[in-house]
Amino acid sequence: MSSQHARAYYTNHQANQQVQKQKVVKKKVKVQKRWITTGEKVMYSIFAVIFLSFSSYLVSYSASMDQLNRSVETLNSQIEQQTTKNKNLAFQQKELSQPERIIENAKKHGLKIQNSQVKQASEVTN
Repeated sequence: MSSQHARAYYTNHQANQQVQKQKVVKKKVKVQKRWITTGEKVMYSIFAVIFLSFSSYLVSYSASMDQLNRSVETLNSQIEQQTTKNKNLAFQQKELSQPERIIENAKKHGLKIQNSQVKQASEVTN
C-alpha cells in the first residue's frame, strides 16, 4: 500500500502544483489606459493645424477685402467731387457765354456794335 499512497500523494501533489500554476497565470496585470491614444493625438494635431491655417487665411482675406472696399469708397468719393466740379464749370461756361454779358463787356472796353445781332456761338458737329 505504500506504493499506492505514494502514487496518490504524487498525483495529489501534481494536481496541487497545476492548480497553483493556473492561479499564477490567471493573475491579471492592470494596464493603465490612456485617455487619448497617440493616433488620436496625431489626428487632433493635424486638424488643429488645418483649422488654424484656414482661420488665418480667412482673416487675411477679409482684411484684404476690407482694404479694397475702402479704396473703392475713396475713389467713388473722388469721382463724385470731380463730377460736381465739372457741373459747376459747365454752369459757369453757360453763364459766361450769354450774349447780354458779351455785349456788356464789349461796351465796357469801348467796342461799338453796329446793326448786327449777337448770337451765342455753338459747336459745329459733322
